[in-house]
Amino acid sequence: MTVHLQKIVVRHAFPVVFTRNLFSPRNPALRDALCRDDSGRRHRCLVLLDKGVRAAFPELPRQICAFFDAHAAVFHLVRAPLALAGGEGIKQSTGPVRRMIAALRAANICRHSLCIAVGGGAFLDAAGLAAALFHRGVRLVRVPTTALAQCDSGVGVKNAINYAGAKNLLGTFAPPYAVLNDAAFLDSLPLPLLLDGIAEAVKVAAIKDAAFFRAIERAAPKIRKRDLPTIRRVLNRCALLHLDHIATSGDPYELGTARPLDYGHWAAHKLELLSKHRLSHGRAVAVGIALDALYAACLGLLPESQALRLVETLRTCGLPVHAPELAKTDRRGRLEILAGLEEFRAHLGGELTLTLPAPLGSRVEIHAVDEALMAGCIAALADWK
Repeated sequence: MTVHLQKIVVRHAFPVVFTRNLFSPRNPALRDALCRDDSGRRHRCLVLLDKGVRAAFPELPRQICAFFDAHAAVFHLVRAPLALAGGEGIKQSTGPVRRMIAALRAANICRHSLCIAVGGGAFLDAAGLAAALFHRGVRLVRVPTTALAQCDSGVGVKNAINYAGAKNLLGTFAPPYAVLNDAAFLDSLPLPLLLDGIAEAVKVAAIKDAAFFRAIERAAPKIRKRDLPTIRRVLNRCALLHLDHIATSGDPYELGTARPLDYGHWAAHKLELLSKHRLSHGRAVAVGIALDALYAACLGLLPESQALRLVETLRTCGLPVHAPELAKTDRRGRLEILAGLEEFRAHLGGELTLTLPAPLGSRVEIHAVDEALMAGCIAALADWK
């Protein structure tokens, strides 16, 4: 027998740009990010637009077309932006992804072309999957329009839709060609949508950066009052920490069993389903990280005072730390939320691995959960509702 061990090193580099008024013809950010290959080629571009964003910014399609008209020497916009319904609904079936693929084909998009997706996190997830599947992968440019997408999912390397009742069952790891965060999209967001991003910031601070957590803790009253400069600073720092983890974790494609950035997500994913998406992802994450903080304290991994600070910081920001779905039981009387542990184990490839803060700013991994102890933590959370 002869065995040859083939090694392939693949490097990815993509700009993450923080700007304002991205589609102003006078703003060079988009042109610079998309033309950085210096090929001299005129790029074919297809823009996919979240209908929710179009409704909030009615002038946006015209602004997008005006931008590409102003830069017609280097870009060819193949058609007016294609608008599709976003939100969690876009991830519930394969239909929207198939429609995006049909649009990519009709526009003759190739690997030197650009698919530009403008929308929230779920919309970008679906668009990213379509772009990754078409021609085995075409260049995807993400323009996240929500706080959650700008600080977390929009800057990562994952794309997915839900399938057969399981969250993110069909998906790919495919780094974007560029990510452009336009702060102007945040200006009109209501506080609950801004807080979705804050929940992810608390999560990453709790396990990676104690100083950042303290900064959020101090800023929590301003965040609750929708102080936009404060919120933008928190979201930008969260995005940079997320990028740092992807670059330095040694496991950007999650081949191992540990996923630190999924702290609190075993419960959050299940809560989203149990609530039939009444709970947004960010609000479900807030409940999930509060629950796991109490559990970490019960195990002696996290000082109780720090667990209480974490829960109180979430509450002061205006985020929930309890949901009625936590109390739902099945026909055997078992808490339905606990089924999320087994679903998370399957998602991880067979071995359960949960990340917990231990103490704030650092983390530890555990591989088993005492369900009775976790049920006690769920009961304790009810005192904060």
